[in-house]
Amino acid sequence: MNCRVDKFAWSVRLAKTRSQSAEAVSKGKIRLNNQHVKPARDVKMGDTIQVIRHTATFSFKVIQLLNRRVGAKLVPDYIIDITTDEEREKLKMYQAAQNVYREHGTGKPSKKDRRDLDTFLDEWLDD
Repeated sequence: MNCRVDKFAWSVRLAKTRSQSAEAVSKGKIRLNNQHVKPARDVKMGDTIQVIRHTATFSFKVIQLLNRRVGAKLVPDYIIDITTDEEREKLKMYQAAQNVYREHGTGKPSKKDRRDLDTFLDEWLDD
Protein backbone atom coordinates (compact mmCIF):
# COMPACT_ATOMS: atom_id res chain seq x y z
CA MET A 1 0.00 0.00 0.00
CA ASN A 2 1.31 3.45 -0.91
CA CYS A 3 0.46 6.75 0.71
CA ARG A 4 1.57 10.25 -0.26
CA VAL A 5 3.39 12.37 2.34
CA ASP A 6 0.81 15.16 2.26
CA LYS A 7 -2.11 12.76 2.54
CA PHE A 8 -0.45 10.82 5.36
CA ALA A 9 0.32 13.99 7.35
CA TRP A 10 -3.30 15.08 6.98
CA SER A 11 -4.60 11.58 7.83
CA VAL A 12 -2.70 11.41 11.13
CA ARG A 13 -3.66 14.99 11.99
CA LEU A 14 -0.27 16.67 11.59
CA ALA A 15 -2.09 19.27 9.46
CA LYS A 16 -5.67 20.57 9.61
CA THR A 17 -6.47 20.29 5.91
CA ARG A 18 -5.03 18.38 3.00
CA SER A 19 -4.16 21.58 1.15
CA GLN A 20 -2.34 22.94 4.22
CA SER A 21 -0.48 19.65 4.44
CA ALA A 22 0.60 19.82 0.78
CA GLU A 23 1.68 23.44 1.22
CA ALA A 24 3.71 22.60 4.34
CA VAL A 25 5.49 19.77 2.51
CA SER A 26 6.24 22.05 -0.44
CA LYS A 27 7.67 24.74 1.85
CA GLY A 28 9.81 22.24 3.77
CA LYS A 29 7.84 22.48 7.02
CA ILE A 30 7.07 18.76 6.82
CA ARG A 31 10.02 16.57 5.86
CA LEU A 32 10.46 12.86 5.21
CA ASN A 33 13.56 11.20 6.67
CA ASN A 34 15.00 14.69 7.27
CA GLN A 35 14.90 15.51 3.55
CA HIS A 36 12.88 18.11 1.69
CA VAL A 37 10.46 16.17 -0.55
CA LYS A 38 7.55 16.88 -2.86
CA PRO A 39 3.98 16.26 -1.61
CA ALA A 40 3.56 13.22 -3.89
CA ARG A 41 6.48 11.26 -2.38
CA ASP A 42 5.37 7.91 -0.96
CA VAL A 43 5.71 7.14 2.74
CA LYS A 44 6.85 3.69 3.85
CA MET A 45 6.60 1.96 7.20
CA GLY A 46 9.59 2.85 9.35
CA ASP A 47 10.07 6.29 7.78
CA THR A 48 10.50 9.35 9.98
CA ILE A 49 8.42 12.47 9.44
CA GLN A 50 9.68 15.78 10.82
CA VAL A 51 7.27 18.66 11.39
CA ILE A 52 8.87 22.07 11.92
CA ARG A 53 6.85 24.42 14.11
CA HIS A 54 8.42 27.80 14.86
CA THR A 55 11.85 26.87 16.25
CA ALA A 56 11.18 23.23 17.18
CA THR A 57 11.30 20.08 15.05
CA PHE A 58 8.86 17.34 16.03
CA SER A 59 9.66 13.82 14.83
CA PHE A 60 7.28 10.93 14.25
CA LYS A 61 8.00 7.35 13.20
CA VAL A 62 5.53 5.70 10.81
CA ILE A 63 4.22 2.41 12.22
CA GLN A 64 1.44 1.67 9.78
CA LEU A 65 0.11 3.23 6.58
CA LEU A 66 -3.46 4.36 6.03
CA ASN A 67 -5.54 5.80 3.23
CA ARG A 68 -8.15 7.78 5.15
CA ARG A 69 -8.22 10.31 7.99
CA VAL A 70 -8.56 8.80 11.45
CA GLY A 71 -9.84 10.10 14.75
CA ALA A 72 -7.43 11.63 17.23
CA LYS A 73 -7.65 8.61 19.54
CA LEU A 74 -6.50 6.28 16.74
CA VAL A 75 -3.44 8.29 15.69
CA PRO A 76 -1.05 6.41 18.06
CA ASP A 77 -1.80 3.23 16.06
CA TYR A 78 -0.13 4.80 13.00
CA ILE A 79 2.71 7.01 14.29
CA ILE A 80 4.99 7.16 17.34
CA ASP A 81 6.16 10.51 18.67
CA ILE A 82 9.97 10.33 18.93
CA THR A 83 10.51 14.04 19.58
CA THR A 84 13.28 14.81 22.08
CA ASP A 85 12.58 16.78 25.25
CA GLU A 86 15.06 19.40 24.04
CA GLU A 87 12.86 20.17 21.01
CA ARG A 88 9.76 20.44 23.21
CA GLU A 89 11.61 22.92 25.42
CA LYS A 90 12.49 25.01 22.36
CA LEU A 91 8.79 25.42 21.58
CA LYS A 92 7.98 26.27 25.21
CA MET A 93 10.72 28.91 25.23
CA TYR A 94 9.37 30.37 21.98
CA GLN A 95 5.84 30.50 23.35
CA ALA A 96 7.06 32.08 26.60
CA ALA A 97 8.89 34.75 24.62
CA GLN A 98 5.71 35.50 22.65
CA ASN A 99 3.70 35.86 25.86
CA VAL A 100 6.16 38.46 27.21
CA TYR A 101 5.71 40.52 24.07
CA ARG A 102 2.05 41.23 24.80
CA GLU A 103 -0.38 40.06 27.43
CA HIS A 104 -2.88 37.51 26.22
CA GLY A 105 -6.20 39.08 25.25
CA THR A 106 -5.03 42.67 24.85
CA GLY A 107 -5.11 42.45 21.06
CA LYS A 108 -3.69 44.96 18.67
CA PRO A 109 -3.72 48.69 19.47
CA SER A 110 -6.87 50.64 18.68
CA LYS A 111 -6.84 53.72 16.44
CA LYS A 112 -6.72 55.96 19.50
CA ASP A 113 -3.82 53.97 20.98
CA ARG A 114 -1.98 54.24 17.66
CA ARG A 115 -2.52 58.01 17.45
CA ASP A 116 -1.34 58.46 21.05
CA LEU A 117 1.77 56.42 20.29
CA ASP A 118 2.49 58.42 17.12
CA THR A 119 2.07 61.71 19.03
CA PHE A 120 4.39 60.50 21.78
CA LEU A 121 7.05 59.38 19.32
CA ASP A 122 6.82 62.63 17.32
CA GLU A 123 7.26 64.71 20.48
CA TRP A 124 10.08 62.47 21.71
CA LEU A 125 11.96 62.62 18.42
CA ASP A 126 11.55 66.42 18.09
CA ASP A 127 13.22 67.06 21.47
